[in-house]
Amino acid sequence: MKNEAKLGESLKRFDRFLARQSLVPQKRRPYYVGWVSRFLQFLGDGDDPVSLREEIGPFLKEMGKSHEEWQVQQARDATRLFLYYLSREGRDRDGSGADSDARWEEVGSRLVRVLRLKQRSIKTEKSYLHWFWTFRRWCGDRLPESLKADDVRDFMSYLAVERRISSSTQSQAFNALVFLFRHVLDQELGEIRDAVRALPRRRLPVVLTRQEVLRLFDHLGGVNLLMAKLIYGSGLRVAECMGLRVKDIDFERSAVTIRRGKQNKDRQTILPEAVKDELQSHLEGVYRLYQKDRADGIDGVWLPDALERKYPNAGKQWEWYWVFPSSSLSVDPRSRRIRRHHLHPSTLQKQIRQAALKAGITKGVSVHTLRHSFATHLLERGTDIRTIQELLGHSSLQTTMIYTHVAGKNLLGVQSPLDVWT
Repeated sequence: MKNEAKLGESLKRFDRFLARQSLVPQKRRPYYVGWVSRFLQFLGDGDDPVSLREEIGPFLKEMGKSHEEWQVQQARDATRLFLYYLSREGRDRDGSGADSDARWEEVGSRLVRVLRLKQRSIKTEKSYLHWFWTFRRWCGDRLPESLKADDVRDFMSYLAVERRISSSTQSQAFNALVFLFRHVLDQELGEIRDAVRALPRRRLPVVLTRQEVLRLFDHLGGVNLLMAKLIYGSGLRVAECMGLRVKDIDFERSAVTIRRGKQNKDRQTILPEAVKDELQSHLEGVYRLYQKDRADGIDGVWLPDALERKYPNAGKQWEWYWVFPSSSLSVDPRSRRIRRHHLHPSTLQKQIRQAALKAGITKGVSVHTLRHSFATHLLERGTDIRTIQELLGHSSLQTTMIYTHVAGKNLLGVQSPLDVWT
């Protein structure tokens, strides 16, 4: 900044921005403004700080020589917020609205084609398109070809500062834009530095006791009860349960194979003995529906990857049929063919919530609560944490370790001093 008056006015506007967005507790705001003031003084009489993002690193390095680590971290957060504030205040919105709309529509169509060419799931496609159009609205009238890594950085900061999304949601949005730039716009974003990061939220999972699980089951029936038992007994995600094929159930080995699970990984988990008879009886009824589909000439079920092209009739074979097929036919959202899909997850979600209310369970119960309960109850019974990690399909052991914080059994054998007195 070239003069004190300009510096002071800029810092006042930044302080008002922090207050308006409630980004920093009131008692910390002076410190954030102070770090920004030091940063601007460090820049001297150079150009506007918005063009000097690379100076943050040297500034923080210099600070590290005489300040505590927590102060350096606070200064880093403050300068990132300030540069986002500047970009937000001075963002250029020039461009032709009509030309921009047409070009974004074209890029969106290309994004869909590339996603399907690379065989991304329908869930991933919907998620990436959501973030594509959110990014498009944020960009205003600018053409997609004019966008750079700085625009993605500012968009990530916007999501954290103004939309207040979670850290995982911010990562999902970033992955969608990396795919867009790399595979559609033919640009490599590289490392996105200086974006305001969403604060990670560490929440303990909701877990039911064994008695609560039984009470929940008492208020379910039919196929919903069977699915709930399988999710709890095998530790499945709801989408994994819905997507099971007949060939994925191995009654002799008491195993369930999960194909194309989270992060497109395969794994095996246990098939509870308690559901075998019920599941076999259910499959007998499903087989009658399968025979009806064949008699009616219905197209085969959807197949993953390129299997449908390699084996055109595989989708009509019994082993590929859904374990939990829908009672009605539907239109495939991609091929537009009429075929039978599996049950929609929302069906079970609704039934589980209603059953929890009827059972008098006051916890926030969802279908995923049964998976959390599966892991916690195994841990309480002494199952090795690595084994639980494999059964759940977690890539990192740290993800599985969260269940040690909710297990009812005191895993360390520590006794409370209050219990010693009573």
